[in-house]
Amino acid sequence: MSTKPRIMDPLPRAEDKFEPALRPRTLDELIGQEKVKQNLAILVAAARQRGEPLDHVLFYGPPGLGKTTLAHILANEMGVNIKVTSGPAIERQGDLAAILSNLNQGDVLFIDEIHRLGKAVEEVLYPAMEDFALDIVIGKGPSARAIRLMLPRLTVIGATTRLALLTSPLRARFGATFRLDYYGNTDMLAILERASGQLGMQVANGSLELIARRTRGTPRVALRLLRRVRDYADVRGTGVITKDMANEALNLLEVDELGLDELDRRVLRAIIEKYGGGPVGLNTIAASVSEEADTIMDVVEPYLMQLGFLERRSQGRVATPQACAHLDLPYPGESLAPTLF
Repeated sequence: MSTKPRIMDPLPRAEDKFEPALRPRTLDELIGQEKVKQNLAILVAAARQRGEPLDHVLFYGPPGLGKTTLAHILANEMGVNIKVTSGPAIERQGDLAAILSNLNQGDVLFIDEIHRLGKAVEEVLYPAMEDFALDIVIGKGPSARAIRLMLPRLTVIGATTRLALLTSPLRARFGATFRLDYYGNTDMLAILERASGQLGMQVANGSLELIARRTRGTPRVALRLLRRVRDYADVRGTGVITKDMANEALNLLEVDELGLDELDRRVLRAIIEKYGGGPVGLNTIAASVSEEADTIMDVVEPYLMQLGFLERRSQGRVATPQACAHLDLPYPGESLAPTLF
């Protein structure tokens, strides 16, 4: 008799059947980004009308605004399959060649963080996007020869938080480029109402409005905060999300009334208190708060700049009087000597 332990399936959660519904599947279900939606609707309708695959699309903007969701929506609207990967995951030319050769006519290849593709891998992508072909070199040295394999017509959808890091040849091969902006409070409230309804949450009047104001205009943050508030209400309350419960939960998470978290405040305090309000270099800020410079640039800075709390100058970063007022700190003015590293 075998004594090999049996791997048990995890217990199903009541919300599991609702999880797929949290991600919109069509452009009509998507909340916000109205201009982008209108352009994408025309793009999809034109491709359908001509019976052609969708043109290559590039989405850029801060993280958490729905770039991956839009890629899935476009694949669903076109009735094709989607293959999801990311720039750092494709390390060799052969990795990308294997992915491309397994796609069918009209399929979508979604590459997240496309700005992190290696140069050699990018060279394989060029003919795939432009000529729908795969150039392969067989052998080495004088006996090496190149062959071209034809691919089915496919659609490449790229997503990046750093548009400036994309090479010009790659950027030029996308037929449509769209920027995603932060969502307004009205759209965030609609997203929270939809999600709470799909998850079967009990919500009192006014509680979702309170959460919406602290979501940084980002759906990913909104859904994360909604789940944490629900957890708090289940443990400390009766399971009903009230304004008091939401406020207590968000205060415990150190998310203030404008949506700034502990890292945002640490960055601002470092600039104001340690470096006289700036200008100060990004790497210096990162070292002083023990965070990666990329995290500060991609996650922290865009929202602080949106609020008018931070300015990005050639000499470095500068905190504004509004940031000092929000943190209840005196405005030191700009230091005479910038700190750049």
